[in-house]
Amino acid sequence: MASSVYELENLLERRAAWSRLGLTVGLVPTMGALHAGHLSLIGKAKAVADRVVVSIYINPKQFAPGEDQESYPRDAENDCAQALAAGADLVWLCPPDSIYPKDWATSVIPSGVGLGLESNHRPHFFTGVATVVARLFALLKPQFAVFGEKDFQQLKVVEQLNRDLCFGVTIIAAPLVRGVDCLALSSRNRNLSSEQRERALAVPRSLQVACSAYAEGERSTQVLCQLGRSVLSDSGIAVDYFELVKSSDLQPAPRELSGDDTDLRLMVAALCGTVRLIDNCALDTPPCP
Repeated sequence: MASSVYELENLLERRAAWSRLGLTVGLVPTMGALHAGHLSLIGKAKAVADRVVVSIYINPKQFAPGEDQESYPRDAENDCAQALAAGADLVWLCPPDSIYPKDWATSVIPSGVGLGLESNHRPHFFTGVATVVARLFALLKPQFAVFGEKDFQQLKVVEQLNRDLCFGVTIIAAPLVRGVDCLALSSRNRNLSSEQRERALAVPRSLQVACSAYAEGERSTQVLCQLGRSVLSDSGIAVDYFELVKSSDLQPAPRELSGDDTDLRLMVAALCGTVRLIDNCALDTPPCP
């Protein structure tokens, strides 16, 4: 029966029962404040796994002092209802001491794809991500786990973590989901005022402008990125980064592109007021129709 649980013991009992029946498990880790993007992850998990677990935990290790941990949107009751309606078999409302017991003394510090971009601005972030994902994998032992391409660098970090620590989980990437106005869906969007949301549309527009310039023949990486940054700054949005990287390893793209580039991705992070927005798209696939 689909339901939600709080205590770790209940979670592990359900997991053990599924294992005895030979059922596969798909995990969708979240920090709550679910939206259509999260529900699409549940759908992806449901398509491959016999049972789907959605975890909800606002991971303190992903936040530095002064960041938005306290203001991060919370709506546990609605989250559970949405997740179960979308096909989750179990929603785990993780109590903090189940993820990090009082004697917890371990951190997972990723290098490789965890360097640059987000790490240049939030150096603590991927240690928090890698540590909590490793803990969830160890507890639940899922056969599958689904992560969204909206957090593209995070997805690559999780893939690397899974390989390096031999968890044996099949990592499934789910496409980024956008609203009708083309803004990438994010829990933090709830904290945008109506005026800020209008300004925030400059984020997908910046990607669109760079993609269009590339399609029209621009081959300078510097020019493409400057076009995107200008869209953001002209809209009064502070730019953390707007970069063109190789999708496979997130290394910088060549200074001059060849024109048949198939492994390049635009990555952007920016602040609209106090709300941090991230977005990305393949260089040859504009974000908006």
